[in-house]
Amino acid sequence: MKLNIEKQRGPRIEMLPLIDIVFLLLVFFIYAMLSMAVHRAMPIALPKSAMAEVDNRPRMAISVAREGVVYIDKQPVDLHNLVEILQNKSVTEKEKGVQVFADNRVEYQRLFLVLDSIKKAGISQISLQAERDGGH
Repeated sequence: MKLNIEKQRGPRIEMLPLIDIVFLLLVFFIYAMLSMAVHRAMPIALPKSAMAEVDNRPRMAISVAREGVVYIDKQPVDLHNLVEILQNKSVTEKEKGVQVFADNRVEYQRLFLVLDSIKKAGISQISLQAERDGGH
């Protein structure tokens, strides 16, 4: 009677499960990147809305802080010069509209002064930004 004794091999790493895991991670990170909004504005406590949607189009960001200070892409500007600054920027920028980030405690009149300045500058595509309220 003859015994078959095979040599023991070392542990083997299976590549198929590894490729599956890497692919799933890649899909997850791609999806996460696509769902992120480009935020070029100041950090502001936005109002909440149940119907808020993510706007991923690259646009000029205008922020109105709680104190009433107006920013264009994180640069403070004077409200009296906002019309001419927007006219100069809209000529050089490829973006057709603006995103307005107003603090949820900003004075209502101040917000309308900013919106009027945007309209006077000839910009008609205005997107008011809000945080999505998951409670409703």
